[in-house]
Amino acid sequence: MFDAADAPALRVLALGMRWFRPGSGGLDRVYADLMAALPGAGVAPAGLVLGPPDVAALTGGQVHAFGRPGALLPERLWRARTAVATLATDEKFDVVAAHFALFAWPALDRLTLPLVVHFHGPWADEAAAEGAGRLAVAARWGIERAVYRRADLVIVLSDAFAAVARDRYGVAPSRIRKVPGRVDLDRFDLPLGRTEARARLGWPGERRILLAVRRLVRRMGLDRLLAAMPAVVRAEPAALLLIAGRGPQADALRARADALGLAAHVRFLGFLPDADLPLAYRAADLNVVPTRALEGFGLTAAEALAAGTPSLVAPVGALPDVVGDLSSALIFRSSAPADIAAGLIAALRGDGLPDAAACRAYARARFDTARAAAAVAAVYREAARCSAS
Repeated sequence: MFDAADAPALRVLALGMRWFRPGSGGLDRVYADLMAALPGAGVAPAGLVLGPPDVAALTGGQVHAFGRPGALLPERLWRARTAVATLATDEKFDVVAAHFALFAWPALDRLTLPLVVHFHGPWADEAAAEGAGRLAVAARWGIERAVYRRADLVIVLSDAFAAVARDRYGVAPSRIRKVPGRVDLDRFDLPLGRTEARARLGWPGERRILLAVRRLVRRMGLDRLLAAMPAVVRAEPAALLLIAGRGPQADALRARADALGLAAHVRFLGFLPDADLPLAYRAADLNVVPTRALEGFGLTAAEALAAGTPSLVAPVGALPDVVGDLSSALIFRSSAPADIAAGLIAALRGDGLPDAAACRAYARARFDTARAAAAVAAVYREAARCSAS
């Protein structure tokens, strides 16, 4: 914990994407959790996000909305430029920290303070993976590259994303700092067993439940998980896959499940309320993360471990780093359906699977929010010192 006697609080203007609300993505959750944890690390953050007017009231004045989420893009960009440019030239801040390149980009020409960019993922490549056109992908890449070139330091979640920042965007290794992801451990470590968690959710107590909490888009690999399920069901007839999330692939995935004859073994939960997420992880036998590409950390894998549930992951991006030191059995041989099926079948049989206590202990050692916030604060201080020297 930061000792106020050691140094004065660092004043940071933290630019996010959207304020975390039900249905928000992982970036918004990570931003909100970090904003709550930074004061304990000696940082006094002030935030700017897209959001409703009550954001300031909800955060005690810590975070303010610079625009409405539903506004047209030109308005959002203008409001971001105005807000960032106005505040970032104010002498009360020491550092600007940007979590989303699009909203830092309009104010780059006005920034005089040190800039630290949190690299949550390659926005352009994610768009390409979901079928965006060449011009849209090129525009995103150009915006990202401009922001990352201006950054004094770039924070990445993993070695995998450090390589992307270096090779895809030309960020010099000397400007990259790795701070692994974090989880609100107390929130997910519920004092109840699997049976009670299932009863609260109304889930069947006698099934072997596989849970996938994912946005329903192509790169999440849910089509491959569905393709693996017939083999899993043949080996374990009580297997039930629950898919939680929303997205443009919802109808296609439902149709795929029907075509595979999985009506009795796959259920689509739709949006899972944030309050139910810890219960869902605890109620499942296994959490499954079958991502195809561009996984810089794997928040859902870490959250499930914190809840005491093993996470089986594809060998993509940083996912092996999240679970590998706990058990190599938690990593599929590949993201092909046959290898996903083989991994799930072995796990359901208990082959090399860590128990709930081991999962929780591992999560506490690896994903503590206070420790991660201290590491982020150290990067901010480094940026401030370099600018001052």
